Amino acid sequence: MQTVPHISAGQCGLVFENPASTRRAFIRRGALVLSATASLADSLAADSAAAPVLRIGLLTDPHYADIPAQGKRHYRESLSKVRAAIEHFNAAKADFVVELGDFIDEAARVEGEIAHLKTIEAEFAKFRGPRHYVLGNHCVWTLTKDQFYANCAAKRAPYSWDSAGFHFIVLDACFRADGVAYGAKNFTWTDTEIPESQRRWLAEDLAATRLPTIVFVHQRIDITGDYAVRSAPAVREILERSGRVLAVFQGHHHRNEHRLVGGIHYCTLMAMVEGNGAEDTASGLLEVFRDGSLKLDGAFKQLSYAWQPPAHAGQ
Repeated sequence: MQTVPHISAGQCGLVFENPASTRRAFIRRGALVLSATASLADSLAADSAAAPVLRIGLLTDPHYADIPAQGKRHYRESLSKVRAAIEHFNAAKADFVVELGDFIDEAARVEGEIAHLKTIEAEFAKFRGPRHYVLGNHCVWTLTKDQFYANCAAKRAPYSWDSAGFHFIVLDACFRADGVAYGAKNFTWTDTEIPESQRRWLAEDLAATRLPTIVFVHQRIDITGDYAVRSAPAVREILERSGRVLAVFQGHHHRNEHRLVGGIHYCTLMAMVEGNGAEDTASGLLEVFRDGSLKLDGAFKQLSYAWQPPAHAGQ
């Protein structure tokens, strides 16, 4: 029997939700979120034969740890979930992969948390291409930042790079409001900040590029409250003032959410750790098109989106 999609009003357009789902690995389940302008559908239809210039694997919040499940968080299962996501990204020939934070969860001792990190890193390292890591608050609960960086291939943030005519930025919001870096249980998770020095770096980095830009961060910068960076309004002002930023991809909140703020798409991805079983997971393959259009093909609990570039981007 054919299922009629449920149609509801979304913040930036229509949300098409299909309640039916298949049971095969990495068959997309979710919704296609269209932008407020009808021209997106026309653009994608007219240019359906055009290939993306980049494919980017995205996942967030595996929280891997060799500990029993607590509530909806099945820590041990994240090992196989990351393995399956990397196999999917390799099969899709993704150009690079970005892990958006909370790669691991806590252990009683530093040695145990390093063991968690090395175990999940071994699976992540099976990706056949560059890997990027966003630091999450759980990554540096027992560990210091130096200990985290020393035991995986992560590069110290903030940093940026260019690929296929696009600019990419990784930010680090794992600081307290007083500017002290997270590490070794010296913080509360609701006290999160991108310090002024990093905001200056961000403004300078954006001023130095003429390329359309995508930003990756763990804690949210599109809202206020417990899950948000304290200086989020100041960070957004920098992004908006640059006129370059297409989208920001975030984790931390363990939920699907999309908001259009100041002409920039903010996409919060669903956490991988939430749920029991191989299909109770989430990841996405982001396709980047030459004109700045973006398409996120979500797997399982990760929603799918398609967006036109903001009018200001790349000018």
